[in-house]
Amino acid sequence: MVAGIEAPSEKMKSRLVQVRDTLRHLLESGASAIGDALPKGLFARALLIIITPIVVLEGVIAFVFMERHWQAVTRRLSEATARDIAALIELYDTSKDATSHTQLIELARDKLSLNMQILPPGNLPAPAPKPFFDLLDRALSREISRQVKRPFWIDTLGESRLVEIRVRHDDAILRFIATRSQTYASNSHIFLLWMIGTSIILLTVAILFLRNQIRPILRLADAAEAFGKGRPFPDDFRPRGAREVRQASQSFIEMRDRITQHVDQRTTMLAGVSHDLRTILTRFKLELAFLPDTPETRSLRTDVNEMQHMLEDYLAFARGDGGEEARPTNLRKLLEEVYDESQAYGTAIELKMRRSKNDIVLPLKRNAFKRAVTNLVSNAVRYGDKIVIRAATEGSWLRVEVDDNGPGIPPGERENVFRPFYRIDKSRNQDSANSGLGLAIARDIAKSHGGDVTLGDSSIGGLRAIISVPL
Repeated sequence: MVAGIEAPSEKMKSRLVQVRDTLRHLLESGASAIGDALPKGLFARALLIIITPIVVLEGVIAFVFMERHWQAVTRRLSEATARDIAALIELYDTSKDATSHTQLIELARDKLSLNMQILPPGNLPAPAPKPFFDLLDRALSREISRQVKRPFWIDTLGESRLVEIRVRHDDAILRFIATRSQTYASNSHIFLLWMIGTSIILLTVAILFLRNQIRPILRLADAAEAFGKGRPFPDDFRPRGAREVRQASQSFIEMRDRITQHVDQRTTMLAGVSHDLRTILTRFKLELAFLPDTPETRSLRTDVNEMQHMLEDYLAFARGDGGEEARPTNLRKLLEEVYDESQAYGTAIELKMRRSKNDIVLPLKRNAFKRAVTNLVSNAVRYGDKIVIRAATEGSWLRVEVDDNGPGIPPGERENVFRPFYRIDKSRNQDSANSGLGLAIARDIAKSHGGDVTLGDSSIGGLRAIISVPL
């Protein structure tokens, strides 16, 4: 260790670490604040990318102009005016009679464009308040102090187009009035006006071009959102805009066609499979009807009925929404149909809808959405003896809640139950006809509407299933 230099103490190290952490926190907070303040839309960000360089360039040009040209010209004009005043004061020192004074005043007016007056001796007026932009005051005061070297008073605010200068002489007060253009670069605003006007024109052109380039992207986003929600695809949508945007739009159209074709093929295949299997099950039932009523035949009939029920569940899950198109649907009427059909379960079911002047009408695949709600209700009926169905809007979303007072589902299992054929335990699967597809079908239908199905705790002590879809 070098003599005279001590190692930092632990306390000092701790302080340095605290300072470092504080600075890091401030930098992260500042970066986060800047990120939150920046616009989020593509149009605003692209416009900001164009505006920022223009503003920076204009700022640099204006600073250089003010610093190098404006101040230099003002300084030279003030220097010339101060030199003329100094020359007139020297001539006044050599002239002692009234005739010489008159000639001096005429010389100042005709040759130097200065209005000179000789006032009685006395004190100069009190200093006037400095203007906000005091470039002229500073330049002219500095030059008069250097050239005249006598007590003086200037006023650049009293008359907007004139500048008044008073110099105290031994036997008089010499008053000089000059035009502002003689002492100040007053036409510099023309440069600023040209610069601002040109910038406005450039920004207007940029906004018009950017809007035309952003519009195809917005239309692509609207088409993708409508397709994701299962709503009709815009008929007038076609690739537009820049080459990259056209390529993305064309790729999206091809993807939509492939998905639609795949769904149609799957639906057609499942319709054939359903017809063939149902024919076989119908033959089983007919053959069982001619057999004597024995324990064996009753057990076989139960198995056939269970097989038919499970087959319907499998086909419903594989079919999904079945290619159904979304149409404006009155939610109240749909839920009332579910409520009326659920009375066959023999369970206490209550329907609650938030009161509003108008019924909730939104684009839905009616049959598919009704199947999703019915699945949640039948699942709740299986494990509870009290069911509550609620519907309400929250912002731009619709929420349909189905509460039961059953045993519920542990939080760790609430995502697993959406997996096809997943069963939690024997206590929730006493019904052998349960295929484990009700929640999976409901979530699949909700996702086809751009929403989801989630599970939570019921207000009546059991499970709450929530269907959320955008309005």
